[in-house]
Amino acid sequence: MAFELETLRHAVRQHGCVARVVVAETVGSTPREPGAAMLVWQDGQSGTIGGGELEHRAAEEARAMLPAGQDRECRHALGPSLGQCCGGAVVLRTEVYDAPRAAALPDTVIARGPDEMPLSVRRLLADARGQGRPCDVQRLDGWLIEPVARPETRLWIWGAGHVGRALAEVLAPLPGMAITWVDTAPERFPDNPPDAITILPATRPEQLVHHAPTDAHHLILTFSHALDLELCHRLLSHGFASAGLIGSATKWARFRSRLGALGHSSASISRITCPIGDPTLGKHPQAIAIGVAAAILSGETAAIGRNDAKDSCA
Repeated sequence: MAFELETLRHAVRQHGCVARVVVAETVGSTPREPGAAMLVWQDGQSGTIGGGELEHRAAEEARAMLPAGQDRECRHALGPSLGQCCGGAVVLRTEVYDAPRAAALPDTVIARGPDEMPLSVRRLLADARGQGRPCDVQRLDGWLIEPVARPETRLWIWGAGHVGRALAEVLAPLPGMAITWVDTAPERFPDNPPDAITILPATRPEQLVHHAPTDAHHLILTFSHALDLELCHRLLSHGFASAGLIGSATKWARFRSRLGALGHSSASISRITCPIGDPTLGKHPQAIAIGVAAAILSGETAAIGRNDAKDSCA
């Protein structure tokens, strides 16, 4: 687990004052591990520390803390006091963030605790920040230390139709995701898109391809076959980690022919997979999103789709 700093900052921008509740310490059997966190604001919340009565009470207490803006830690025995079956105990740390405080957080490792920072913590931070050594969520001499999450998967979703929306909803909560979502106009996107997604409306989306990192993954599913083809063409010229195209066997055969005519080799074209997701799960937008998410979680991002395309109307 790691501190989802960009998610916190995005929530503060959207909702104002936000409380972050993090599992700081565990003893015995508990729903979640140290570092699991949720964000709470006046009329909502995101993330989870394990659900059940513990989460319900923690959210209520965090919401009550928002006006005062103070931090606190509290130990909860899950069995006796909350009636949860786990039987262990957790220490929850609740911190209230406004925009200035969230902006001031360091972007490598976040440490906080009582009194003056001990030498052990200073040494750990020096190693992590100065020498780039990774560290885990931990307690050290009474201080809570959390590394800041780094995006492990950069994903660009091209298209905000039914499948694009399903993909955004399913993939946005996954840890380590940095999602950029592109379509032709602001009204193409939902009114309340998932937190921490970068929305890019562009009259000519294909012109954004050169802004994408060459290690990004791409899912192409716009309303236009012509735009889909142009995106494939530009990505093949630009470079990418993986690319998936929604479509049928007929569409993909036509695209392979046209991409070949544009000068791309068969080996290069074969790096694009079509259809995306797992066809055995069906064609429902959420089923496609689940298939893509499973591929990402299993580390098979080079095969976010399968090349055993059968005809569909996509």
